Order: sequence, then C-alpha cells, then structure tokens
Amino acid sequence: MVELIRGLRADEVSANLERVREAIGAAGRDPAEVQILAAVKYVPVDELEVLAKAGIELVGENRAQDLVAKAQAHPGMFTWDFIGHLQSRKVRQVLPYVRYIESVASESALDQLGRHGGADTEILIEVNVAGEAGKSGIAPSELPAYLERSPVTVVGLMTMPPLAPTPEASREHFAALRELAGEHGLRHLSMGTSQDYRIAVEEGATIVRLGTSLYRSGAS
Repeated sequence: MVELIRGLRADEVSANLERVREAIGAAGRDPAEVQILAAVKYVPVDELEVLAKAGIELVGENRAQDLVAKAQAHPGMFTWDFIGHLQSRKVRQVLPYVRYIESVASESALDQLGRHGGADTEILIEVNVAGEAGKSGIAPSELPAYLERSPVTVVGLMTMPPLAPTPEASREHFAALRELAGEHGLRHLSMGTSQDYRIAVEEGATIVRLGTSLYRSGAS
C-alpha cells in the first residue's frame, strides 16, 4: 500500500517549485509557457492548503471520486485537471470540477462527453506512442478518427512513455507526441513527470505533471 504524503511544508514546496521553473528556463523554454501541474493522488485533503500557500495553482488527480472530494473540500483554491485512467461512467462525475480531462482514450468516453459535455468542455487525448500492450492510450494512427468524432474541443495530447532507465530514453516518445500534435494543430502537450520532465520540456511540453520534484525536501 502506498503511503500518503504528509508533513508538507509550504517553504520547501515553494523552493522546489522555483527549482523546477529554473530547470525549465535552463532547457531553453520560457517558464511562463510551461504549466506545472502538481499530481495529488497521494496528497490527502488536509495537506492541499499547504500547496496553495506554496504557490501551486494547477493540480491533477487520478481518481474521479478523490478529485470530487478534494475539489469540494477546497472550492476555488485550485484549477483541476483529471489525469488518470478515465472510465466512461466517471465522465459526468468529474466534468463540473475540471478544466481539462487529460486522459480521454476510448470511444465510450467520447460518447459520455457527447451526453454530458458542453460547448466549453475541453480535453486532451491520451496517446500510447510506444504501442505498449495493456497500457492506456490510443494508437497514433487512431488520432484522426478521434479528432473527427470528438463532440467536445480537443486542445492537446497526453502520453506516459514506457518505464526507462534514464530520462533521455523517453525523448523519442516525447518527440513523437510533439510531431503528432503539430500535424493536427493541437497546442497542448501534457508529458513529463518528476523523473523526465526536463527532457519533455526540451521536446515541447506545455504541461508537466510532477509529484516528488515538488514534495520531496531538496528535490530538483
């Protein structure tokens, strides 16, 4: 069982946030152009206020019921994205609370978005760029059909590359997502986590999803 993250300190999180911004700048990008999303799957409700005090504005949750509970507990404190595996029956549940659903990857999810989404609903399509068996995400070749069929606005793409021994090993997958987004005129690329976000930023990420880089004392 994964242990929840407790004992967060606003000063440490703020310092880590600044380190991430500096790393984005060192990668040749304007930090203002890369959104830093704090992944809060393992951050309990009573620790979220610490993140707000540290300057975190954008957060992402993997589980629909937890997103709803956390957003309701802290109304207006954060902008929320849904970043986990999206079950179609959960679409209606999360829509009132999120800016983006970043992980649309099924026909059934599109169906539910058509039923419950509105003119202002925006999503990212999750793409399995490496073609890993059993992993969430559509094949790159399926993207044109998804874009044509989507009943709501698609603003970008998201991916999780395969587990790799070094961050550099993820570069080809981030580059492939960037090229795919460019072909279809999509502006957002949600890619890169604590272990490889620097490479993702170099390859064009506009959203990075971070956990330990923000929460661990002295992280970089």
